[in-house]
Amino acid sequence: MIEINNLTTGPDNEEFLKKVAQKVLEGENKKGAELSIALVGQGRIKELNKRYRGKNRATDVLSFPESKVFLDKFKVGPIQKTPSLGEIVICLREVKKNAKTFGLTFEKELATCLIHGILHLLGYNHESSEEKEKKMKKKQNHYLKITQQFLRSG
Repeated sequence: MIEINNLTTGPDNEEFLKKVAQKVLEGENKKGAELSIALVGQGRIKELNKRYRGKNRATDVLSFPESKVFLDKFKVGPIQKTPSLGEIVICLREVKKNAKTFGLTFEKELATCLIHGILHLLGYNHESSEEKEKKMKKKQNHYLKITQQFLRSG
């Protein structure tokens, strides 16, 4: 199940986000996995980025993996048969700024951020080595091509 929480006054692009996420999860053999996507403003994402990454600035996307350690330690709820990957937090204003900067449509940049976030939740990491960065970039481009059908233009 893919849950969208729009904490902004802007459009949530819910169906678009769900379609893109489903394609990536299917491609990574995680079709039944649960995923939460939160759409937030610049203040909230800046606060999260500072708290969890030590960077005092707004960013476009953050990924927070589900912690099995936390669930096991505190025995929260019944054991789920469907694993939760975690939560992706996206700042729509930052996505819009980046789209303009990179000369892309809003939807294409939104898809890029979502795919990037999901790949992080699945264990891909572009910050630890050049080889891993190339691998993640290749996956990201692959899923962008697959999801082109959902884009209105661009």
